[in-house]
Amino acid sequence: MLPDEAVAVQESLRTRLVIPPPGFAVPPTVVGLDVTYTESSFGVAAAVVIDVATLAVVEAVTAQGEVSFPYVPGLLAFREIPLLREAISRLSATPALLICDGYGLAHPRRFGLASHLGVLLDVPAFGIAKTPYVGAWAPVDEPRGSWSDLVDGDEIVGRAVRTQTGVKPVFVSAGHRIALDDCTSLAVRLSGRYRIPEPTRQADILSRRRLADHLSAGGAEWQHGGHGGQPAAGGSR
Repeated sequence: MLPDEAVAVQESLRTRLVIPPPGFAVPPTVVGLDVTYTESSFGVAAAVVIDVATLAVVEAVTAQGEVSFPYVPGLLAFREIPLLREAISRLSATPALLICDGYGLAHPRRFGLASHLGVLLDVPAFGIAKTPYVGAWAPVDEPRGSWSDLVDGDEIVGRAVRTQTGVKPVFVSAGHRIALDDCTSLAVRLSGRYRIPEPTRQADILSRRRLADHLSAGGAEWQHGGHGGQPAAGGSR
């Protein structure tokens, strides 16, 4: 698939996007997702089930393989979704909520990885990113739980959210079948002692570990977070 064709797919799938009013019924468990790559675009996707009450890992699975779609900012879903779907299929139960290391509506076409994956699987999903991709925000107050709207043009596309007092915010955006208010509160609720909420933090740890196992027999250096062979500067999922 060429990049222009991928953009057309995004535009078509976006018509199926659903963002409801606040009031999401928080499930007992959620699933965090992340992908890590080698320089040669071999990838490992991790799906980690987290207990919402305790933040403990309930289940963890991975999928790995070569990634064929090129690195194109704004089209990272096309690199990551095949491996992510394979990992999700290996879970013992259908996820009630997916949390992606990436973006939902905070995307130039309002259809980042969390929206794309949520629509394809028809599962609630949202994104939590370490850096912003689009939009501007006002300074966020220091206490844990503070936030500031992420605004692109005249649209609120996400929030900068302080998950720990005095620590840099993360960037939260609704993906599919969940409202931004609910995403915001869950990002804070799911953050234990760390800036990054446990679902994606644990998925990051697992994908890195499994890739290290793969490379233990000898291989190229790896790149984290969907940039496979490209500089890891800024998010673009």
